[in-house]
Amino acid sequence: MLFDNIEYISIENQTTSFPKHFHETFCISLIHKGIEQIDFENQSLFTEAGSISITNPYEIHSNPLIDNDSFLKFDTIYIPNDLMKYALNGRNIMFLSRQITNKTANKSFLKLIIALDSKNEEMIEMHLSQFVNILKSYSEENKNEYSGLNFNDYNQIRNYIENHIYQKINLNKLSGMANINKYGFAKKFKALTGMTPMNYVLMRKIFSSKKLIKSNKELTEIAYQYNFTDLAHYSKTFKRFIGVSPKIYQENFL
Repeated sequence: MLFDNIEYISIENQTTSFPKHFHETFCISLIHKGIEQIDFENQSLFTEAGSISITNPYEIHSNPLIDNDSFLKFDTIYIPNDLMKYALNGRNIMFLSRQITNKTANKSFLKLIIALDSKNEEMIEMHLSQFVNILKSYSEENKNEYSGLNFNDYNQIRNYIENHIYQKINLNKLSGMANINKYGFAKKFKALTGMTPMNYVLMRKIFSSKKLIKSNKELTEIAYQYNFTDLAHYSKTFKRFIGVSPKIYQENFL
């Protein structure tokens, strides 16, 4: 199905901060309750209920909680860039206005979620096209294709992580490949990518495991396959990056 790679999740009463991470997709959230905070490298974005926030593909950000008593409720739709381009007749865009207050956009966002639940390809295509065409006025042409993080001399390390995603990956191994002590490596890696090496490894494990969750595979089996200590460890890490437990995430796709 053409639209299998577009998905959404619903978060109610978020209780944990999301660490630095990125998505390979556009991450578009409609805030229903509370205030969402997104920290980019040089700015913080505060989005109130009734507004939409957007991050571009591969844009590193974190989502801290404003305070422990805040009750944040939102829906997030993840739109791959190839589908965004498809809906815009091949136009490659990026959002500079990452915060949108537009009632028409909100209604279109909710209609797209209903279409995704229906799994009706014609409905999804129609409402996706309507939604992104509303959003395009907040964007500009992106002259470069979206690509992964700039690892410079660390491509070997990135490939090693992807090829050993099911195994235990430690800092000593990665720093040894870079021929630098682990403290210097961690500092340089963060300077290049905006993330610590182990945070990046955990993020890649979680995002890779999402594909297996949709297949109705046993969650405990997935946890061990990705070398987590147990299901509890996997669930805690999954929720840090995704916002819901793997069990809830799986239930949404069955």
